[in-house]
Amino acid sequence: MSQEKVDRHKEQKRNVKKIVKKEKREWMLTKAAMALVGVLLVVWIGVSVYNYSDVSDSTTVDLPTYTVDTAALDDYLTELYAEE
Repeated sequence: MSQEKVDRHKEQKRNVKKIVKKEKREWMLTKAAMALVGVLLVVWIGVSVYNYSDVSDSTTVDLPTYTVDTAALDDYLTELYAEE
Protein backbone atom coordinates (compact mmCIF):
# COMPACT_ATOMS: atom_id res chain seq x y z
CA MET A 1 0.00 0.00 0.00
CA SER A 2 2.74 2.42 0.93
CA GLN A 3 4.74 1.58 -2.18
CA GLU A 4 1.71 2.38 -4.34
CA LYS A 5 1.51 5.84 -2.77
CA VAL A 6 5.21 6.40 -3.37
CA ASP A 7 4.94 5.31 -6.99
CA ARG A 8 1.90 7.54 -7.54
CA HIS A 9 3.71 10.50 -5.98
CA LYS A 10 6.75 9.93 -8.20
CA GLU A 11 4.52 9.74 -11.28
CA GLN A 12 2.84 13.01 -10.33
CA LYS A 13 6.21 14.70 -9.80
CA ARG A 14 7.33 13.58 -13.27
CA ASN A 15 4.15 14.87 -14.89
CA VAL A 16 3.81 18.16 -13.05
CA LYS A 17 4.02 20.24 -16.24
CA LYS A 18 1.37 18.13 -17.96
CA ILE A 19 -0.91 18.27 -14.93
CA VAL A 20 -0.55 22.04 -14.56
CA LYS A 21 -1.12 22.55 -18.28
CA LYS A 22 -4.26 20.38 -18.13
CA GLU A 23 -5.58 22.26 -15.09
CA LYS A 24 -4.99 25.62 -16.80
CA ARG A 25 -6.74 24.42 -19.95
CA GLU A 26 -9.72 23.19 -17.94
CA TRP A 27 -9.89 26.50 -16.05
CA MET A 28 -9.77 28.49 -19.30
CA LEU A 29 -12.57 26.36 -20.74
CA THR A 30 -14.60 26.90 -17.59
CA LYS A 31 -14.09 30.69 -17.80
CA ALA A 32 -15.01 30.67 -21.49
CA ALA A 33 -18.20 28.72 -20.77
CA MET A 34 -19.13 31.11 -17.95
CA ALA A 35 -18.49 34.11 -20.22
CA LEU A 36 -20.66 32.56 -22.93
CA VAL A 37 -23.48 31.97 -20.48
CA GLY A 38 -23.15 35.55 -19.25
CA VAL A 39 -23.27 36.98 -22.77
CA LEU A 40 -26.27 34.84 -23.65
CA LEU A 41 -28.04 35.97 -20.49
CA VAL A 42 -27.42 39.64 -21.28
CA VAL A 43 -28.60 39.18 -24.88
CA TRP A 44 -31.72 37.32 -23.73
CA ILE A 45 -32.58 40.08 -21.25
CA GLY A 46 -31.96 42.74 -23.90
CA VAL A 47 -34.21 41.04 -26.44
CA SER A 48 -36.92 40.54 -23.81
CA VAL A 49 -36.83 44.21 -22.84
CA TYR A 50 -36.88 45.26 -26.50
CA ASN A 51 -39.86 43.02 -27.27
CA TYR A 52 -41.69 44.18 -24.17
CA SER A 53 -41.18 47.86 -24.96
CA ASP A 54 -41.85 47.57 -28.71
CA VAL A 55 -45.18 49.23 -29.46
CA SER A 56 -46.49 48.33 -32.88
CA ASP A 57 -49.28 50.17 -34.71
CA SER A 58 -51.62 47.19 -34.46
CA THR A 59 -51.70 47.37 -30.68
CA THR A 60 -52.41 51.09 -30.34
CA VAL A 61 -55.81 51.98 -28.99
CA ASP A 62 -57.77 54.73 -30.69
CA LEU A 63 -58.64 57.37 -28.16
CA PRO A 64 -62.14 58.89 -28.32
CA THR A 65 -62.41 62.26 -30.00
CA TYR A 66 -64.75 65.02 -28.94
CA THR A 67 -66.22 67.85 -30.97
CA VAL A 68 -67.45 71.07 -29.43
CA ASP A 69 -69.85 73.51 -31.05
CA THR A 70 -68.40 76.95 -30.37
CA ALA A 71 -71.00 78.94 -32.28
CA ALA A 72 -72.58 80.31 -29.10
CA LEU A 73 -69.18 81.31 -27.70
CA ASP A 74 -68.25 83.01 -30.98
CA ASP A 75 -71.52 84.98 -30.96
CA TYR A 76 -70.94 86.07 -27.35
CA LEU A 77 -67.38 87.23 -28.06
CA THR A 78 -68.51 89.08 -31.16
CA GLU A 79 -71.17 90.95 -29.19
CA LEU A 80 -68.66 91.67 -26.41
CA TYR A 81 -66.15 93.26 -28.76
CA ALA A 82 -68.85 95.08 -30.70
CA GLU A 83 -69.89 96.99 -27.57
CA GLU A 84 -66.46 98.53 -27.12
